[in-house]
Amino acid sequence: MIDRRTRALSLSTLLFLITAPAVAEVRLPNIFGDHMVLQSGKPVTVWGWADPGETISVSFAKQKKGAEAAADGKWSVRLDALEASFTGRDLVVSGEKSERKISDVLVGEVWVCGGQSNMAWTLRGSRDADIEIDSADSPAIRFIRLPTIARATPQDDFPVDSPKSPTGNWRQAIPEQVENCTAVGYYFARRLHRRLRVPVGLVDTSWGGTMAQHWVTKETLRPIEAMQPYFETYETARKAWIDAGGQKGADARYAKALEDWDAARADAEKAGKRAPRRPNQKAFANPDEKGHPGAMLYGVISPITKLAIRGVVFYQGENNSFGVSWKPFPKTYPAVISDWRRLFGDPELPFGLIQISGWSTRRSMTYDMNHHTNVVREIQFRTWRSTPKTGLVVTFDTNSSRSIHPGRKLPVGERTARWALAEVYGITKRGSKDPLEWKGPIFESSETRDGKILVRFEKGSDRGLVLDQDVEAGFYIAGEDRVFHHARARIRDGGVEIWSDEVPKPVAVRYAFSNLPAGGLMNGRELPAYPFRTDTWPMTPHQSTGSYEVDKL
Repeated sequence: MIDRRTRALSLSTLLFLITAPAVAEVRLPNIFGDHMVLQSGKPVTVWGWADPGETISVSFAKQKKGAEAAADGKWSVRLDALEASFTGRDLVVSGEKSERKISDVLVGEVWVCGGQSNMAWTLRGSRDADIEIDSADSPAIRFIRLPTIARATPQDDFPVDSPKSPTGNWRQAIPEQVENCTAVGYYFARRLHRRLRVPVGLVDTSWGGTMAQHWVTKETLRPIEAMQPYFETYETARKAWIDAGGQKGADARYAKALEDWDAARADAEKAGKRAPRRPNQKAFANPDEKGHPGAMLYGVISPITKLAIRGVVFYQGENNSFGVSWKPFPKTYPAVISDWRRLFGDPELPFGLIQISGWSTRRSMTYDMNHHTNVVREIQFRTWRSTPKTGLVVTFDTNSSRSIHPGRKLPVGERTARWALAEVYGITKRGSKDPLEWKGPIFESSETRDGKILVRFEKGSDRGLVLDQDVEAGFYIAGEDRVFHHARARIRDGGVEIWSDEVPKPVAVRYAFSNLPAGGLMNGRELPAYPFRTDTWPMTPHQSTGSYEVDKL
């Protein structure tokens, strides 16, 4: 029982809290947290919010910089370039009324891991989880998985449920914490950490099921003709949601749906029938908070664009491999790179692009030769070849499970690390000035002779060409009728000679063209050849309208 004196005290306390002037504490965005990694070798921006006009000081690694909060409360300071360090130090931000301290901060290499589910796939879900999690012994590899937030306008921060939440907090690559780390990112970071001997920080922005256009600004997407149906769908849904009462109306509709479901469930139980499925609250959500053009960029990427990073590893494309979703991809996929570079303020920000694998089973030859995944892989290849400071990593050979989520993430992460070590960090071969090898054979030219086609590959990528276990899988050949057949192949004259008795006058060759490609062509470093074709014939994916035509891009 609460006595009258306690009740009076509680009331007076409440009145004080209501009438007391608000005192804003100095605040940092949630990307700054205990155990984080700051980027070495370049200026580091620290930013946040405070009372307008408040003097702010930032101290770290014997540096102390000051700033004054602007009229909107925002402030920003820039620390001079930092040296890599395994020593955990405090980052202290002080205002006139409060202080914020971030503990155990390391300095090393910071990479953003972006894309969809194959990047989001955790170490816990990977094939080698049973030994890798308990083997993790790299506390200087740190990672943070950002919450999946979709919005219609750029956000300046992301929410964190609690200091123990698996999202929004920095974690270490140790057995107690590493299972939630992106598996591709973990293997990538582990190789960098071992070779460069510096701390590595991963900022995981990936979100399963997203398309390239979700990671591009609306301003960039608006002029793209193939994006107009996506804008129309979103804007129609948004108008309908607002006209139906917005959030208040959605809550009422959901409550009514629950009431109807409860009654239907009771009736089903009485009749001995199967109960209907419970209404999904997400079906009543604000369209602004669902996947739409630019939504994930605004909700996930915008809050971190002031963060100093070394580069991006991006693994996306599967959800642009269905129906007509490939149509905007020739423009939206490269736009991810250009928009992120602009937003992070670095026109040469390195991008490690990971080419999608395959899934399901091979069906007919026509189905395989025209599959969406071939279109997406070719667009990824063309984007790499036309965009400086990028690399493309082959993955089709890592999938033996027919799943859209191949469990073998180690070769993907390590191949991506090879690219970064060679192209971003300038690492050379041991005892040599030659660049570290990271690319498999890259198609360069073809010639027809004696009823066969000889394919050659770019110099350097073709060193020690070999067919894995002498298996000829993955080669296809066609004549003027454009009908492809499985082909024979052998290493010859510095290239690969391809032929079929069914095609006496061949005009085109394709390699690793399938929903679930097979192929054992590699170089002496056992790096797999990139899927390629010698033709530019239109491809018409199943369940799609229109054809993909390279000459019309």
